[in-house]
Amino acid sequence: MAVPATVSLDGGPIRPVDLDGVYQRRLSVTVGQTIWDRIVASRMVLERIAAGDAVVYGVNTGFGKLCNKRIGRADLGKLQENLIRSHAVGVGPAAPDEIVRWMLLFKIHGLGLGYSGVRPETVQCLAEMLNHDVLPVVPTQGSLGASGDLAPLAHMVLPLLGDGRVRVEGVEMPSADAFRQFGIETVTLGAKEGIALLNGTQFMGAYAATLWVRATRAAKHADIIASMSLEALRGSAKPFDERLHALRAHRGAVATAANFRRLLADSEIMVSHANCDKVQDPYSLRCVPQVHGASRAAIEHLREIVEVEINSVTDNPLVFEDGSTVSGGSFHGQSLALGLDYLAIALAEFASISERRTYLLLSGSDGLPTFLMKDTGLNSGFMLPQYTAAALVSENKILASPASVDSIPTSLGQEDHVSMGATAAVKAWRIMDNVETVLAIEMLCAAQALDYRAPLKAGVGPRIAHEVVRSEIEHAEADRLFGEDIHKSLALLRSRRVVDAVEMRIGATV
Repeated sequence: MAVPATVSLDGGPIRPVDLDGVYQRRLSVTVGQTIWDRIVASRMVLERIAAGDAVVYGVNTGFGKLCNKRIGRADLGKLQENLIRSHAVGVGPAAPDEIVRWMLLFKIHGLGLGYSGVRPETVQCLAEMLNHDVLPVVPTQGSLGASGDLAPLAHMVLPLLGDGRVRVEGVEMPSADAFRQFGIETVTLGAKEGIALLNGTQFMGAYAATLWVRATRAAKHADIIASMSLEALRGSAKPFDERLHALRAHRGAVATAANFRRLLADSEIMVSHANCDKVQDPYSLRCVPQVHGASRAAIEHLREIVEVEINSVTDNPLVFEDGSTVSGGSFHGQSLALGLDYLAIALAEFASISERRTYLLLSGSDGLPTFLMKDTGLNSGFMLPQYTAAALVSENKILASPASVDSIPTSLGQEDHVSMGATAAVKAWRIMDNVETVLAIEMLCAAQALDYRAPLKAGVGPRIAHEVVRSEIEHAEADRLFGEDIHKSLALLRSRRVVDAVEMRIGATV
């Protein structure tokens, strides 16, 4: 069993950059005394409110359109448990483990900010689930991203009541069985706890945070792989000139160009065609800084949104030290929805321009054999990997249509504008998968093309990347199961071995 990464919640913020190091790892969360003090103080205020006669939404009323229904004091706990069970109506495939872990982490952190009125034992139960890697099965469909992620969060917290199903080391089982196995005690909810657990953006937020990590890594890979293609196609380094980008100083483009100048250092291939008669390269080579750089801007925009969101209180109503409660719309996912839609478009562009470079590599230009194989006709060469890339790029165009422009009223019109942020999150995840695959196909083809430039050496970055690819995938002189090569290339990309090897030599890329 892998050693879990320790995350300490001490009252300070969680930074997206710190999440990169714990991505796809088991987590062990420690909750500091400052957090427990906040939780206790908030609960004391809430209990005074619950004992009084004032009507407070979600404490002694029904929910949504039923907010005018007053609930008796004896039924306040039952109200909260009914809420969770009735809202666990998600459908579709389950969210990946890495998403569920971060949902739990972000929910613990949000409740620990001290404005939700929950009891310490409720937060402790969530922490024990995370520490034992008892991961609720959370369906990915059913959230409108408005009153928070109601259905996904209901499934996430069902185990607290002894209901629902969980995964333990990849094996699905009833939550009650897993709780007995690890000695975790279920809880009996008190006033307001159910709505505090269900209101929130932790499903969207976990997807957004995870996508930011994956997108940041993909941007690094995109530059390295594009530099491999540039060298293989004997493209020009002039479009990466620092002076050029100083005159149109978009930060993403400036950073991408700077990456390329370091990646292409010491290139023998560049020197070999310095005086050729080619005037300009196609846009997919010449405009890499502008395209990759614009996508980088979208990734940075999402980081800013994520950093605010995961460190915010997003349930409702909120409990303040002076004994007041305020009911508002902090659970509404519009910021995340827009950021995720923006990211989806930006990710799709990484794949779109990558597939065009793959097409160029197969075209037989600049002295490369057509379809990157000498004996074609009998062999199809690398013809079909480009088909796969084209299919994924086309699919991305459909998936990149914004979810956030849609809204369907619910709760008989009480919730009359919704963000669709959960839909934006799930389809951005699918786009991310496609992008990584398209980049892996380009990396496979670029490595094959660079073989034909020997004995000339590419720049330091593409040269190291080529060596790493060749350590896993052999050069092809005849047709074989290229589908297996694609899977190997994708696994290599997701392992970060290429980026790590290159950065070890040239320093961190942006």
